[in-house]
Amino acid sequence: MKNVKIIATGQYTPDNIVTNFDLEKIVETSDEWIESRTGISKRRISDGEDTSELAFKAAKDALDKNNILPEDIDLIIVATTTPDYHVPSTACIVQGLLGANNAVAFDITAACTGLIYGLKIAKQFMMDERYKKALVIGSEVLSRLIDWKDRNTCVLFGDGASAVVLEQTDENIGIKDIDIYSDGAAGMSLTCKTRPLRNLCVESDEELDHIKMSGSDIFRFAVKVIAKNVKEVLENNNLTMDDIKYIVPHQANTRIIETAARKLKVNNDKFFTNLSEYGNTSAASIGIALNEMVEKNLIQRGDKLIMVGFGGGLSWGYALVEY
Repeated sequence: MKNVKIIATGQYTPDNIVTNFDLEKIVETSDEWIESRTGISKRRISDGEDTSELAFKAAKDALDKNNILPEDIDLIIVATTTPDYHVPSTACIVQGLLGANNAVAFDITAACTGLIYGLKIAKQFMMDERYKKALVIGSEVLSRLIDWKDRNTCVLFGDGASAVVLEQTDENIGIKDIDIYSDGAAGMSLTCKTRPLRNLCVESDEELDHIKMSGSDIFRFAVKVIAKNVKEVLENNNLTMDDIKYIVPHQANTRIIETAARKLKVNNDKFFTNLSEYGNTSAASIGIALNEMVEKNLIQRGDKLIMVGFGGGLSWGYALVEY
């Protein structure tokens, strides 16, 4: 059975930066309050670019930096909760923009765990000889779902996209262990409704919804699954924490990561974080972090990483990667 390895990463975030000081002008909050509770100081907010545009630019970044031709891509998966359209899928739009004419393309929705879900699905596809190269993208324009009068949520989220290119390999490297989970019974802890039901049978004056979250429930859930998943990876693969170069969590909240680190009895610097610059970009966040690590030469071939995602659904998952 062939393995699947990461051969390229990319990212794109809008140029428009919104700082905590900018948010002080529109809601009752402060830079100190946001920074101390979340670790976020700024986020990128689209000034017109849609989810497919961000996804395309992240994908092109990954392909161009590594001299990969679009026509060599066999599979495109876009993880997003903020598609441009219900139909066509964001993945099909990206396929057309790239000219990746030989790929099959589709979207998935797993909120902040989206990239991990995408990697798992792509790896399963790539057990088939037909799918030699896959492009997995996380792309979000969360600013379209935000209530900018709600200080508890508007300070958290940002827009952005990331891309990972996978390839079949005979080498004993790549995605060594990966799994995904969900708990629909707890799903109402983090919600955003679609358009209201209005048809010939139903009259409704319900307005479009925004992201709503039970912060305390999500906090406890996130800390629990980060610690549980990291321990599970180590036990399943006969590894110790010393074997792991970095843990790359979904970039949601510094307090979540610090609390998980204490539960695991490791230093905070074992976790790579960049949410100070981008906020929570949902499905894009782990891929943006991974790309920054590659660009900063923080990881080398042979290093082992544990990527951990968690979010709406509720959903969570992990991937052990030997880079």
